[in-house]
Amino acid sequence: MPLSLSEAQTIVSTVLSKAYEMGLKPLTVAVLDSGGHLKALAREDGTSTLRPEIAQGKARGAISMGLGSRALFERAQKEPFFIQAMNTLSHGSLVPVPGGVLIRREGEIIGAVGVTGDSSSNDEICAVYAIEKAGYSADTGG
Repeated sequence: MPLSLSEAQTIVSTVLSKAYEMGLKPLTVAVLDSGGHLKALAREDGTSTLRPEIAQGKARGAISMGLGSRALFERAQKEPFFIQAMNTLSHGSLVPVPGGVLIRREGEIIGAVGVTGDSSSNDEICAVYAIEKAGYSADTGG
């Protein structure tokens, strides 16, 4: 069963609630389905204009590679040429930093969340919290 629009919107709302609770900077949140297609997006007031692309890039990288973006970040440090090649193949849309988290149901990837706006670690904390609160497993790649 695929990730529904309602579930994606709930994940977005939960990310933003968690960020507010933590006192974070304004965030942008993207939820993609298992095919890498945008399901839901929210950009809080006060975020920069590139944030929707960054959030989608974090989630898209996770979906495309089957790894949470923390693993992509670590791989970029060890093998930058590989991540550059993958980014070229994805037309520059892969953002290999923490904050792109896979949504898993019984091990199967059903989508990904990308969060941007605060530190990458805080972005990731909010994504993991929302995914788990929705009843799924969060895979950061860490």
